[in-house]
Amino acid sequence: MKTFVQEGRTFTAPAPYDRKGGEAALIGNIVAVAVFDVAQGAEGEWTCEGIYDLAKAPSQAWAEIGNVIYWDDENKRFTTVAAGNTLAGAMMATTGNGADETVGRVRLNGAARPAEAA
Repeated sequence: MKTFVQEGRTFTAPAPYDRKGGEAALIGNIVAVAVFDVAQGAEGEWTCEGIYDLAKAPSQAWAEIGNVIYWDDENKRFTTVAAGNTLAGAMMATTGNGADETVGRVRLNGAARPAEAA
């Protein structure tokens, strides 16, 4: 097919800020994970679908698998708080609310979404 470019699970785009491979970022209105380390402004490879263990807000319980999850671009982590944050996907594992519980399992939805109204 002449118009096909790629499947779309991964894409190339400039990094909005420094990211290590495996860290998430907001690329326009798409939450994606850096495939490799990439410096701010440099072209990087990003994946926007799949299930990943990623930074989450500490002291915040994730109570039910399948609940929606948001990207907090200011703090560079996932959260259950919608206001001012970008819908990213769904939580895929429960976590407690301990201050040291800073990793959550996230299923990225791969869709572009504007930030929720604050």
